[in-house]
Amino acid sequence: MWDAWLDLALGSSCVTCRDPGRVLCAGCASRLPTAGVRVRPDPEPPGLAPVFVAGPYEEPLKGLLVAHKERRVLGLADPLGRVLAGVVGSAVNDDSDLVLVAVPSRAAAVRTRGHDPVARMVRAAVRHLRAQGRPATGSTLLRQHPGVRDQAGLDVGQRTANLAGALRVDPSAQRRLAGRWVTVVVCDDIVTTGVTVREAQRALAAVGIEVATVAAVAATRRRRAEGPGSA
Repeated sequence: MWDAWLDLALGSSCVTCRDPGRVLCAGCASRLPTAGVRVRPDPEPPGLAPVFVAGPYEEPLKGLLVAHKERRVLGLADPLGRVLAGVVGSAVNDDSDLVLVAVPSRAAAVRTRGHDPVARMVRAAVRHLRAQGRPATGSTLLRQHPGVRDQAGLDVGQRTANLAGALRVDPSAQRRLAGRWVTVVVCDDIVTTGVTVREAQRALAAVGIEVATVAAVAATRRRRAEGPGSA
């Protein structure tokens, strides 16, 4: 709450329309997506769970994600969490207990940015889901092994090699989940090639945790969307 108050007090303008005031004005907030659409990476990593996103990685979602992630406009975590909650609700439309698992950022990136943006958005998404009456918790199940490079600029093959075996499940977090009948959703901010979320799914499957679906705020345009009018 303190970080969000600082954004309000010092941010001074809407990230999207630049009008003075909140970091996201009421008008721009009301136009954000409230549901998700099924997409497929192209090429799709074998065995990837169904992927749902709110929209393409372009404005307004792109501007919000970049400001939150790189400029540390932390007041955007709540509206981005609301968007992510809408995606999760579209992906899992029953009343099962949801466990949202954030794809972890590299430790070096967290130190540089001063926060873990995906984990922050997941916490906000859990709050919004609970407010809608959906049983939901966030879990820090995944950890990164050291030595993982920044994915920016890597092609599909390089991303696959970079992330092979990069994630593991934290034993203490796994124990807290033991014995619960839950629907596990892997969450990320952006889906590009699908390699990152597929590695998260692999690490969870390695300890017997089945991933029902993947939810993200946005996807790059290399995706095929499914639905009316899709190719």
